[in-house]
Amino acid sequence: MADFLTVSTAGLDAPDAYRLLTGAVVPRPIAWITTLGPNGVSNAAPFSSYNFIAHSPPMVAVNIALRDGELKDTARNIRATGEFVINVVTADTLDLMHECGAEFGPEVSEPERLNIALLPGQFVGAPRIAASPVHMECRLDRWIPLGQGINTLYIGEVLAFHLSTDVYDGRHIDSARLRPVARLGGPHYALIDNIVSRAARHTGARPRHTHVRPPASADDTGRS
Repeated sequence: MADFLTVSTAGLDAPDAYRLLTGAVVPRPIAWITTLGPNGVSNAAPFSSYNFIAHSPPMVAVNIALRDGELKDTARNIRATGEFVINVVTADTLDLMHECGAEFGPEVSEPERLNIALLPGQFVGAPRIAASPVHMECRLDRWIPLGQGINTLYIGEVLAFHLSTDVYDGRHIDSARLRPVARLGGPHYALIDNIVSRAARHTGARPRHTHVRPPASADDTGRS
């Protein structure tokens, strides 16, 4: 049995807590968020503290921390306009998404600087990333300050999905064809290439036990 080192969170500083959380909560989906600032500058940035939280109506939540005590451009734009788009990151867009994680000034458009082709939003003013096969146009529902004020949870209602026919068959998104990317701890990512399946389990259903008779031993052979 492996030995364990116990780390109490009492007195744990924020950088150490962040390293432990991002190493333990894995893999994480990545929200590649596009927004449009009040000044008309488009912004694109990735966030991996993110998930869906409701499906009727469909809602997502993303945690955006302060940087040096100030709001990041994405958070500032979401608060100002109440709109954003989540673009799904794939193996084909991994490097481009990673470049968007660099620090750019609020007057700099990452899509323009990095030559990222955009599509217009149909329900919100924020643009969509053309290279992403799945977009979710979102309207801000609320934001919730968390902890000591470093983090804020932004909750958005999904107004529309845009789905490439390369990955969507009219009912399901094909994960194998999508080839999504997940975030791990440190500078690491995971490519979701090895997908395993299990039959759906129904609530209240009792497990079915399959009894397998062990193979006969040499002493048992020929006995009735």
